[in-house]
Amino acid sequence: MLDSMQEKPKFVFVTGGVLSGIGKGVTTASIAKLFQFRGFSVRIIKIDPYLNIDPGTLNPIEHGEVFVTDQTWTFRPVDGFEFTISEIDLDFGTYERFTGMDVHPSQNITSGQIYLSVILEERKGGFLGRTVQIIPHITDRIKQRIWDVVEKDPIPDILLVEIGGTVGDIEAMPFLEAVRQIVRELGRARTAVVHVTLVPYIKSVGEFKTKPTQHSVRTLQSLGLQPDVTICRAESRLPESAKEKIALFCNIPNERVISNPDIPVIYQLPLSFEEEGLGDILVEQFGLESRTPNTESWSKMVESFETANETIVIAMPGKYTTLGDSYKSINQALTDAAAAYNARIEIRWIETEERNTDECLKEDLSDVDGILLTPGFGERGVEGMICAASIALKSKIPLLGICYGAQLSTVAFARNVMNWKGAHTTEVDVDSLYPVVDLMDEQKLTEDKGGTMRLGGHDVRIIKGTKLHDLYGTDMAHERFRHRYHLIGRYLKKMDEKGLKVSAVDSTGRIINAVELTDHPFWIGVQYHPEFKSRPDNPHPLYLGLIRAALEYNKMRVKK
Repeated sequence: MLDSMQEKPKFVFVTGGVLSGIGKGVTTASIAKLFQFRGFSVRIIKIDPYLNIDPGTLNPIEHGEVFVTDQTWTFRPVDGFEFTISEIDLDFGTYERFTGMDVHPSQNITSGQIYLSVILEERKGGFLGRTVQIIPHITDRIKQRIWDVVEKDPIPDILLVEIGGTVGDIEAMPFLEAVRQIVRELGRARTAVVHVTLVPYIKSVGEFKTKPTQHSVRTLQSLGLQPDVTICRAESRLPESAKEKIALFCNIPNERVISNPDIPVIYQLPLSFEEEGLGDILVEQFGLESRTPNTESWSKMVESFETANETIVIAMPGKYTTLGDSYKSINQALTDAAAAYNARIEIRWIETEERNTDECLKEDLSDVDGILLTPGFGERGVEGMICAASIALKSKIPLLGICYGAQLSTVAFARNVMNWKGAHTTEVDVDSLYPVVDLMDEQKLTEDKGGTMRLGGHDVRIIKGTKLHDLYGTDMAHERFRHRYHLIGRYLKKMDEKGLKVSAVDSTGRIINAVELTDHPFWIGVQYHPEFKSRPDNPHPLYLGLIRAALEYNKMRVKK
C-alpha cells in the first residue's frame, strides 16, 4: 500500500492539548487553506473518539450541531451489517466553508465505527486463533480507514487529520498510537504534527503562562509524538519571550511556535498564519515546491466582514440556545450573508422553553429586525417557537423557518389564520385534530433512530412565480435534508386559499419542501438546511433574502 502511494500525500496531524474547544477545527481548516493558497490539493479527516457510530443521535447542547453532507455513505463493518451515514461532526462545516470543498461522510471516523467493525469481524471468525487487541487490530483498522480516504481519486497533495478531544484522554489513545505508527512508517519528511494548546493570560500578574502548554506537549511526547509546530491560542498575540520559553521546553525552533490570538473574524486566521510564516514552514518541511501564496480574493472577502457599517438584530427562538455551536452553520450563514450587504449580525437567543408566552415574546421581539425559527426535534420549547412565529405573522417581522422551524411556523399559521384550534405536529400531539405535520410514510415502519431519517442531498423543484423562485433564480436546486416529519399536502391545499403557498416540492412532487406567505414581506419556511451549503464568498440565497428583508424592516422600524 505504501509503495503505491509513493510520496503523495503529505500528512498533517492536528492534536489538541490543555482543554477542548480551543479551535482545532478552525486551525485545521486554516492550515488546509494555506496549502490551497499555494495551489496544492487537500482533503481532511476528523477523528472523533466517542463510541457513537455518528453524531446523529447526540443532543446539540452536548456536542453542537450535526452537520449533514450532500452524499450519503453506506458503512458496512462486515457483510450483513450496514448503516447509512450522512450526519457528521460540526467541524466539517468549518472545513467546507474554508476550503469550498464538499466532504464525504467516510472522512469522519469515530471510535464506534472502528470498534464495531473489529468486534463484528471477530464474531464472523475473521481473527480465528488470535487474541483481538487494541494494538495491532484497532490501530490497524484506524490506519486502514485513513488510507481508504487517501486512495479515493484524485489522491490529494495534502491529507489533514484532526484528532478530536484532548491529548491525555483515554478514548483518543488508540488514534494517537495509530498516528505514531504512520509517522514512523512514512518518516518526518512526509508527516507533520501540529499541536494546538491554550496559553492563558493571568491578569493579576500580567503574564502569559506557558506551563499548561509544556505539560501538554510532554504528554504528547510520552505517547511517542513530537510536535513539529505548536499553535498557541491566547487572548492576544504572544510576546517573543513566551514563544522562546515554549520553544525551549517543547523542543522545537522558535519560529515554529505560532501565535493564534482572538480575532473578530474567523476567516482572518489563514492570513494570520501566513504572517507567522506557517505556510512556508510546512511547505519546507515537506520538501514541496515553494510557491507564492495567492491570498488576494480571500483577503477581499475578509475585508468585507471588517468594513461592515450597519448592525441588524436577528432573533433565534429555539430549544438549544444555551450552546451557540448548536446552530453553528446557521450563525455563520447569517454572518456571511450580512457581510455581503455590508452589515453585521447581532443574534438574540431566545430559549423558548422558558420564554413561551405571548407577553414575554412580544417583549423579546419588539426590537428585532428578523427571526430565524430554528431546527430541532421533540416537544420541549415547541409552544414558545409557535408563539414567536405567530408574532412574526401578525407584526410582519421577516421570518425564515428551517426544518422544524418551517413546520412550526406552518402550525402557527394554521392556528392563527385558519382558526384550527389544536393544530399541531404529530411529533408532539399524536391526537391532533389538525395534524398539519406528520411522520413520512416511509418512516412509520422505522424503529431505529440512528441514520434512518431522510438524509443528505436531494433535488428541490422550485415553483415559478414564488418569492423562493425569485431568490434562487432557477427552477431546480439541490439541498441537504435531515427530517422524519413533513408538511401534509391536504392541509396545505386549504391554507393556500388564505395565502400560505407551497413554493417548492421534491422531484416527485410528493414531498413539500418549502412554503411562503404571499401577503408578508418575507415569510418562508424550508424543510431543508440551506446553511450547510452557504459559503463566506457565496452566501446562500435564502440567507441573503432574510438579511435584505431584515435591513428593510430595520429602516421602517427605526423611522417609527
